[in-house]
Amino acid sequence: MSSTYARDASAGPVNGGVSFWWEQVGLPPQRPGLDGDLACDVAVIGGGLTGLWAAYELSRLDPALDVVVLEAEFCGYGASGRNGGWLSAELAGSRETYAKAGGRDGVLALVHAMERAVDDVLAVCADEGIEADQVKDGVLYVARSAAQEERLRASLDAERAWGLGDDHRRLLDADELAARVRVAGARAAAFSPHCARVQPARLVQGLAAAVERRGVRILEGTRVTDVRPGEAVTERGTVRARHVLRCLEGFSASLRGQRRTWLPMNSAMIATEPLPDAVWDEIGWRGAELLGDEAHAYCYAQRTADGRIALGGRGVPYRFGSRTDVDGQTQAWTIESLRGILHDLFPATRDVPLAHAWCGVLGVPRDWSASVGMDPATGVGWAGGYVGSGLTTTHLAGRTLADLVLGRDTELTRLPWTNHRVRRWEPEPLRWLGVKAMYGLYREADRREANGLGRTSALARLGDRITGR
Repeated sequence: MSSTYARDASAGPVNGGVSFWWEQVGLPPQRPGLDGDLACDVAVIGGGLTGLWAAYELSRLDPALDVVVLEAEFCGYGASGRNGGWLSAELAGSRETYAKAGGRDGVLALVHAMERAVDDVLAVCADEGIEADQVKDGVLYVARSAAQEERLRASLDAERAWGLGDDHRRLLDADELAARVRVAGARAAAFSPHCARVQPARLVQGLAAAVERRGVRILEGTRVTDVRPGEAVTERGTVRARHVLRCLEGFSASLRGQRRTWLPMNSAMIATEPLPDAVWDEIGWRGAELLGDEAHAYCYAQRTADGRIALGGRGVPYRFGSRTDVDGQTQAWTIESLRGILHDLFPATRDVPLAHAWCGVLGVPRDWSASVGMDPATGVGWAGGYVGSGLTTTHLAGRTLADLVLGRDTELTRLPWTNHRVRRWEPEPLRWLGVKAMYGLYREADRREANGLGRTSALARLGDRITGR
């Protein structure tokens, strides 16, 4: 083994250190922070992709604007630098939820806006010279049991009822899937062309540099503790602005009064050492398709540009009191659980050591549906609640926030997720008990379905009802 892999397998994977993606490129030096009170036109809270896209669009549409981004650590420290690298058209929430505001036409407009956003991000990367290992080969959603196949086919039927055809997603049989990638026990899959692989840290790092070239100031090491109309209060001074944009997603609970707005859900990932050619020959994953499954406690994966498999899923889904991790460090049992999923999907990887494990948080609203909005009376805007489907959504949200700040009536500001509001999560310990029960039910439902239950387990439906998913 030592002659095959660069790292000593007996040492175990690196745990934390923010993410494998940042280990690849190296943690960036922190930019200077706020030094006393400051005034500007727009204060953006959070140096992740939502905040950076908002700043990018504002500087593009009105270069005279004084835009300042305030970041507690460094740009991309949170989910933007830890995610699975799925630049996909997937959007959190049900179409029925968005239809309440926009009807059928509004839902279809939102779906197609997400599809276009994938290409828009790639176009910006080309224009700005951002190299993030981006390849648009689509995404595969794999069904590995009768119950999963039933859900997969039902979801495709539902999309047809909405007027979405094969150009959105289409069914692949087992042989068609195997021609792309050989997944153990796969029965069928759905393929969507609207997805690209990216290296998340390279994407967010490149975007931050592009934003600065446009004159936006990024102040790092500056933790915002409170957002008020016209003010962002930090530990290093107060920033006063006509508009303050809350772009913290899973870290929103760190702001005063926001602990129950979006629940910070945890997701964890592992990355292998580069796979030998013989292992890739057995798996057959030659393209850059992204890969997910139809389990209730689902997983997501990519083949990296340097020949690894990076795979993620839920570990400890929620920490009591909306607490977050420390620099991405995750639990040993979570690492072993993800390792088990990897080996179950691809038995040929059993002798491949893991290089890295990490985790991060994503924002979950009470109705599991994303939103972007602006209060015209206070000038306070927000975007988030992506429920783990945020890499492309951040771009659409950032563009929409820019239009809202500038008072523009556009196709984006009329999309049905704009100004969508939901009730707050329950206080502790109810939300901890609810999420713990939900994922316990999902895991048991997955176990029963894998053991031959030919339909979706009633336990999974109970889990959905408990949390309003």
